[in-house]
Amino acid sequence: MQKTVIMDHPLIQHKIGILRRKETGSKDFRELISEIAMYMCYEATRDLKLKDVEIETPICGTTVKELSGKKLAVVPILRAGLGMVDGMLAMIPAAKVGHIGLYRDPKTLKPVEYYCKLPADSDEREVFVVDPMLATGGSSVAAIQMLKDKGVKNIRFMCIIAAPEGVERMKKTHPDVDLYIGALDDHLNEHGYIVPGLGDAGDRIFGTK
Repeated sequence: MQKTVIMDHPLIQHKIGILRRKETGSKDFRELISEIAMYMCYEATRDLKLKDVEIETPICGTTVKELSGKKLAVVPILRAGLGMVDGMLAMIPAAKVGHIGLYRDPKTLKPVEYYCKLPADSDEREVFVVDPMLATGGSSVAAIQMLKDKGVKNIRFMCIIAAPEGVERMKKTHPDVDLYIGALDDHLNEHGYIVPGLGDAGDRIFGTK
């Protein structure tokens, strides 16, 4: 059963508030995206399984907890998803990183894969697909389907800001993928932008227009 988690941590909400401001420049925007991803990663990995391990401290032997089960991978959707990778790796430095790139065909308006490079054992990993924005859901739905087509079975999706339309599309198309969302906004406008949103995340991360 799919799980949808809307983050309510005060630090996440505070930093998203700064992120939204139009006067926030690219340097601060990049740093905030990374920090928010780090805090969200903490919340999104809360249910990872642990195992008991016997160790020796300088004082005596004892039993401690270590992560068990599947290893982790982070797969950003290019290009804006790149902004979330460093924050994720700060929390899970042993994770492998893949990349998936999509563009929208101007005639069919459907997403087309132009780049995909995944860790060789992705089918054995818990894969976090990351993208700052979930608007219509077109790119995210397509990226996750491409990963499934390549044998990836355990997928979670993480975004900083989402529109209800994108969330519903993800739930309908990929009901087996858990969603981790920093803030759920009001709606999409006629141009497909999230309202109130924060504009184009890729342009604001990389300083392009």
